[in-house]
Amino acid sequence: MLILPVSHVCSLLRESLESDPRFNDLWVTGEVSNFTRAASGHMYFTVKDAAGQLRCAFFRRANSRTSALLENGVRVAAHGMISLYEPRGELQYIVDFVQNEGVGALQLEFERLKEKLQEEGLFEVERKRPIPEYPRRIGIVTSPDGAVFHDVCHVLRRRWPLVQVVLAPTLVQGDGACDGVCAALHDLNDAPEVDLIILCRGGGSMEDLWTFNMEPVARAIFASRIPVISAVGHETDYTIADFVADLRAPTPSAAAEIAAPDRVEVAMRTGALVEALAGGLRRRVQDACWDLDGVIGALVRAAPDTSELRRGLGRTLEQAATSMRRALDRRHGSVGERYVQLNALSPMNTLTRGYALVRGVDGGAVVAAADVAAGAGIRVTFHDGEIAAEVVGRAARNGHG
Repeated sequence: MLILPVSHVCSLLRESLESDPRFNDLWVTGEVSNFTRAASGHMYFTVKDAAGQLRCAFFRRANSRTSALLENGVRVAAHGMISLYEPRGELQYIVDFVQNEGVGALQLEFERLKEKLQEEGLFEVERKRPIPEYPRRIGIVTSPDGAVFHDVCHVLRRRWPLVQVVLAPTLVQGDGACDGVCAALHDLNDAPEVDLIILCRGGGSMEDLWTFNMEPVARAIFASRIPVISAVGHETDYTIADFVADLRAPTPSAAAEIAAPDRVEVAMRTGALVEALAGGLRRRVQDACWDLDGVIGALVRAAPDTSELRRGLGRTLEQAATSMRRALDRRHGSVGERYVQLNALSPMNTLTRGYALVRGVDGGAVVAAADVAAGAGIRVTFHDGEIAAEVVGRAARNGHG
């Protein structure tokens, strides 16, 4: 026999209730009774109908944003989870959202999720990223079969033909649409160089647009590292995706208008900037020229009078040239005298007077008869030429041999 402490049993019951998916995401409707508000801000009440009742705890953190009128006798729709308050062993309904009855089920879920995500900070303006001014690649999350994709592409081509479009096709309605949209957002975040994502579909009923009111889609948008423009439905339609996205567009075509710059406007702005830049450069060059003229003028005015210096320098140069000419003339006369002297002493000049120059076969001059023997070859140079000869004998000077 198993015997357990009461506290252990209560803990097991609480864990069993909170782990049962039927009880941890539950809507109930009924009439409010025994309503009290504690000093801590928590609210406690009972929701009942003709056949049963549930004790409810609506804690301050969850009830701080509620717009529902809570008082005894009003009928409400509440969302929350079933749990067990262990100290007293009492079953209780932990409420996280309350709406006065009369609102449709989808609207109730919309309001509940909106309040929950807003409290978590998913709608905060401070965390929203700026839309790039000149995107190069835009990812489109939508159905490839509808007119929406073609409308968006047409607007993008008209406004900014340079942009590349990357389609992440998915169902946007019905079974599998939620998972498909989440996967498409994930794929575009993994794709290279995507600058912006447009999440879009055409208009429809709240049921048709419900994919974009689902929590996984909201969290996928929030987790995207790439800015997201939400363009779901018509101008009057609002979805949870619109609140989480970095920017909401009233229609898919409007999203394309926002995402892409107008090429005509860009061309006009660029032309104006070029003209302004050219004008600025012209003015700076003109100003620099004026400044330079001023500096040159100041230097001229500040410079000493150099006319006398220039005249003195001219006289000095003229005197130097005169002295150089005189020195050259003297050198020229001296060279002439030396030439006359050398010419008078030249052996070739002597030969014209009937003398001859005798050299041995080795080229050396023969200055005495004793320097050559009979039979030796000699070369005799006259003033007008040279002959080769052989010594046949020697005659003594004055006839003595």
